[in-house]
Amino acid sequence: MSRMTRWHLAIGFLTAVIAFAFTAWAQTPPKSKESTPVKSQKPPTEELKKKLSAEQFHVTQECGTEPPFKNAYWNNHDDGIYVDVVSGEPLFSSKDKFDSGTGWPSFTKPIEANIAEKKDVTFGMTRIEVRSKTGDSHLGHLFDDGPSDKGGLRYCINSASLRFVPAARLEAEGYGKFVSLFPLAKQEGVANVAAGEETVYLAGGCFWGMEDLIRKIPGVTATEAGYTGGWLKNPKYDDTHDSKSGHAESVKVVYDPKKLKFEDLLEKWFFKMHDPTTLNRQGNDVGTQYRSAIFFTNPAQKTAAEAVKARVDKAGSWNKPVVTEIVAATEWYPAEDYHQDYLQKHPNGYTCHFMRP
Repeated sequence: MSRMTRWHLAIGFLTAVIAFAFTAWAQTPPKSKESTPVKSQKPPTEELKKKLSAEQFHVTQECGTEPPFKNAYWNNHDDGIYVDVVSGEPLFSSKDKFDSGTGWPSFTKPIEANIAEKKDVTFGMTRIEVRSKTGDSHLGHLFDDGPSDKGGLRYCINSASLRFVPAARLEAEGYGKFVSLFPLAKQEGVANVAAGEETVYLAGGCFWGMEDLIRKIPGVTATEAGYTGGWLKNPKYDDTHDSKSGHAESVKVVYDPKKLKFEDLLEKWFFKMHDPTTLNRQGNDVGTQYRSAIFFTNPAQKTAAEAVKARVDKAGSWNKPVVTEIVAATEWYPAEDYHQDYLQKHPNGYTCHFMRP
């Protein structure tokens, strides 16, 4: 065979390989559209000090330990997953949670490989510390006295290191990949979108004044005063004070996106009816329950809220940086009846809210 013939054969073979590869690529079906997954990352330390409670910061950043039996999740039996309170990365499932009798949440295994192990020789003992891989949060310790029929391991975890995402909220909060673990849970937000309405929870100080202004916005179809963003179940008004429950006084806002764009709700109303630069305070009201926050219910709201916050900050309308939190909505608790439509019932009642130009 001549050199020229071999060269032609080589060129022909290479051309065939390229053509086959292109055809296979072209016939590959596109991936199905899913909810935007949560991107796990660790915020800067100064931001964490603002975002976390004193106990959460002490446990996750200083390797502290919360009291047994006096924490949020040791006796929680609801379906859902537990994520890192710092980074949001998924850590454990309620399917793997068991009652160890220790007073701390206990799990037989992680939900994903998001756990890092580290030798711990503090307090004269040798133990295995467990930390989140991305957030590098101290979570707790790993022991070998768990249920033998499930591998024999016990992940003993601090509630302060976790945030619980109910099974019904997985899709809305960007954890849709875990929906299949809870087939009986109806995902929140789907019905609202189909009906043409959406929901968001806004916090900006006392909910009396917030609700009174928000209900008057064209396109808002319903409002409700309540509590969200905390760890205590079924909180009452007194529970939210002095950061005892971690909740923010908030307003549930149901709106028609065909009549009111979400960006306009924030930029033209929310950021003008309260001072978003005062940390845990509005006027004379002081405490974490009066913090500025947007509790989004879907990934699109999160993206829009971050963009609007950046524009408001850059515009310089306020003399200080905007400190508004943008976090996924958690369980909602309606406030007591006397708080609902308060300024409609008491037109001369207290408020520190007004619209700025």
